[in-house]
Amino acid sequence: MNTIYVPIFKGEGRIEYENRPIPKIMQPNEVLVKIDACGICGTDMNILAVPPAHKATHGVIIGHEGVGTIAEIGPAVSDLQPGDRVVIAPRLTCGKCVYCRKGLDNQCINYQTIGTTIDGAFAPYVCAPQQAFYKIGNDVAPDDALFFEPLSCVVGAAARIPFQAGDAVAIIGAGPMGLLFAQMYRTLGAGKILVADISAYRLDFAQKIGVDAALNPMTVDLAEEVKKSTGIGADLVIDAVGNQIDAAIKLVRRGGNVLLFGLRPHDNPPVNQYTITRYDLTIHGAFVGLKPFEQTIKLLQSGRIHPSTLITHRVPLTELLRGVELMRSGQAMKVIVEN
Repeated sequence: MNTIYVPIFKGEGRIEYENRPIPKIMQPNEVLVKIDACGICGTDMNILAVPPAHKATHGVIIGHEGVGTIAEIGPAVSDLQPGDRVVIAPRLTCGKCVYCRKGLDNQCINYQTIGTTIDGAFAPYVCAPQQAFYKIGNDVAPDDALFFEPLSCVVGAAARIPFQAGDAVAIIGAGPMGLLFAQMYRTLGAGKILVADISAYRLDFAQKIGVDAALNPMTVDLAEEVKKSTGIGADLVIDAVGNQIDAAIKLVRRGGNVLLFGLRPHDNPPVNQYTITRYDLTIHGAFVGLKPFEQTIKLLQSGRIHPSTLITHRVPLTELLRGVELMRSGQAMKVIVEN
């Protein structure tokens, strides 16, 4: 069989399935990977939103949280071989623009992205340059390996923030990314981890994975509860939603740190600049991270973190949109699409 049946992004939230040829290596630095499974990401949901909250090329195959096995390599590929198990770092930077040369590759202005501008991993095969793939040992469970890309964003963001064992961490947003932060900071030795969300399902899930408090700001005074639990406020507050800066600066202690991680491009929340200045707060924006991939591989291979505990549903590739709707329903945490 030389064709594969794949979901194609048609714009305005639409996916249509088509038969396409199995991708072929066209450049000497390319790698062909047989995909086993791919996680549904918030970015995929934003692409499929109407109006979209994230752009994607019309006619592209979306998906970027894939794990698979190398089927073929181009003649210029080094360090990877057919049969190697790999995960995907989807953002392909140019290495030449002013930001790449400044060492800020996450701000590259000439980047391509697997699953957004070039065909992605909601497919039986994906073909891309070698730089997109990282070898991961067979000792990492497949379900944990699936979280490589989102976990790398968490690892990259955390590298920006001063943190000491025993620090109290408050996380706004108990979705997959918020709970990845919770798992990682527990591994790093956080004294207390407090999570806030308005979804009862997500708060219950957060409690099951062992956070110290799961708080609903619709039913409690969030700032009061965080201060009661920590004494002076959280040392670090993470906005994993993307529009919660005002809430975040109310939860952090004086002299503390706020990490703005979530992306909501259509939102423009007001900022209380007086509070930031008066209480000596430090606000960090973190996007993707600066080459956090090797560190993320090491973290997964250490066995000290098991993000697969966030998986609640699995769907076949032919039911991708059902998986998206499951995540939108608020009654799923992480949905995996399997080939």
